[in-house]
Amino acid sequence: MSASSAPAQPRRFVAKGALTGRIRVPGDKSISHRSIMLGALAVGETRVTGLLEGEDVLATAAAMRAMGATIERQADGDWLVAGVGVGGLLQPAGALDMGNSGTSTRLLLGLVASHAITAAFIGDASLSKRPMGRVITPLGQMGATFTTYPGGRLPLIITGAETPVPITYRLPVASAQVKSAVLLAGLNTPGATTVIEPVPTRDHSERMLRGFGADLSVETDAEGARVISLSGQPELRPQAITVPGDPSSAAFFVVAALIVPGSDLLIENVGLNPTRAALFDVLRLMGGQITEVNQREVGGEPVADLHVRASALHGITVDPAVVPAMVDEFPVLFVAAALAEGRTVTSGLEELRVKESDRITAMRVALTLAGARVEETADGMIIDGSGGRLLAGTGNGAVATHLDHRIAMAMAVAGLASETGVTVDDTRPIATSFPLFERLLADTGAA
Repeated sequence: MSASSAPAQPRRFVAKGALTGRIRVPGDKSISHRSIMLGALAVGETRVTGLLEGEDVLATAAAMRAMGATIERQADGDWLVAGVGVGGLLQPAGALDMGNSGTSTRLLLGLVASHAITAAFIGDASLSKRPMGRVITPLGQMGATFTTYPGGRLPLIITGAETPVPITYRLPVASAQVKSAVLLAGLNTPGATTVIEPVPTRDHSERMLRGFGADLSVETDAEGARVISLSGQPELRPQAITVPGDPSSAAFFVVAALIVPGSDLLIENVGLNPTRAALFDVLRLMGGQITEVNQREVGGEPVADLHVRASALHGITVDPAVVPAMVDEFPVLFVAAALAEGRTVTSGLEELRVKESDRITAMRVALTLAGARVEETADGMIIDGSGGRLLAGTGNGAVATHLDHRIAMAMAVAGLASETGVTVDDTRPIATSFPLFERLLADTGAA
């Protein structure tokens, strides 16, 4: 049952004590999605260890099964993916239900766009509000055709191109999902498909495509933009993939440990890809004690354990240039800023208005209810912190999550630094990305 169709599950999060001990967060969601997709296009059997088993990734797995791949969970928790080869996707018998997953939707549209099949995409109420035009535009240039709900939204039907055309596409907005969709469409397109990225975004697709054997190059042009070119119709080789811990999931525990007095927490096996880990750098600039321990490389991705201790944070002006490398972490950064000394200013966050919810407005309303002093701007937030004092909300009413998992988890963290606690109106969406979130909070002693 999807998060939007089951009964709401409100919960009050109240401080219990410091976060201590050691925990391990689930596998990285971005890498999990891509390991299933590329494994399904390889010739042979790919083994994935540490796959995130949240609803979003399971939606990707179900869609790839519907298009011909064999994907099975083993008794030891590993996943085996028997691929159909590039160009081998089959037309699904029914609609592909993406649940709440924008990543699944946009990346799978890329895969289908260069296969001569027709597929219908549906999603929950939250996903159905999210615009798909930014991927429809380049995929249409490659030859795919679309029938969508008004506004370029789900439900939609895509018919892939019989003879896809390679393109050179300059991203108008920094988006790893759009970049990845075009590159994935390029896999079954003859010739070179090129994406020009003026602002760097997470590069998991490039790393993993190379790992599976695709001919992919990355160069920097005279203006400093990344130029990513993929030669089409390769034979992808199956891989053994170990998925590192998701830095976006670790972020909630890092912030909680920083703002709850007495906390001393070790978070193991966190992926620290430089296109994903900017939050930790920003928190260090705010005075956060975050130390990387046991640094190593796993499957081409940098990994370390994070030792986090409670810290006296201070407000800063966040450089908009870091937004692509921490776009999903701003809700929980807002919580950290609400407990800091002084003012934190963020800008360049227009992308947050078209996530699972309008995360700027949603967090402004939620933090105000919790007792924080915040001001919403057109492209960000200005937050005057409490100086380390617990948030003093009225304790009345539940914060509205708008079926957004990151709003729910960010405000759960805020509840740990609140005099009266914070009630989240619905914890169901958390299962889309972090099913073990509440259990791990309990394991740390914090809630």
